[in-house]
Amino acid sequence: MVRASLLALGFLAAATPAFAVNFDENAQGQIEFTMPSGNVGCIYTPAGGTDTYEPTGGGPELSCDRVEPAYVRVMMGPGGKPKRFNKVGDASCCGSENVFQYGQVWKHDGFRCTSSASGLRCSRGGHGFSMSRKAIKTY
Repeated sequence: MVRASLLALGFLAAATPAFAVNFDENAQGQIEFTMPSGNVGCIYTPAGGTDTYEPTGGGPELSCDRVEPAYVRVMMGPGGKPKRFNKVGDASCCGSENVFQYGQVWKHDGFRCTSSASGLRCSRGGHGFSMSRKAIKTY
């Protein structure tokens, strides 16, 4: 009986729809958000970049950092597989006031990210990545 109840709960959790969220752009057109754990944070930079930063290939770009257990950055541009960086010289994660709550979906400029207790998952044009304390995968 307990096992059946747990299976039913697992099914309900998997079937629960995600809720769309929008975050405001800053004056340079960038959007920042942080996972509720405070361990993962992302910054979106529009095509053309900002006054002080130009994405590789011109953008748009999504860059996400994980703090623990080791600091890692994943960057995804307008096309192709995301790039993983294990040695990050400008570590600056996770101070955004925009909290990307579990169960939310963020969509902007072709990027799509979902937030869950098991981690962050983002994609664009058939490529993407997942990021959590346990693992980081790119595809």
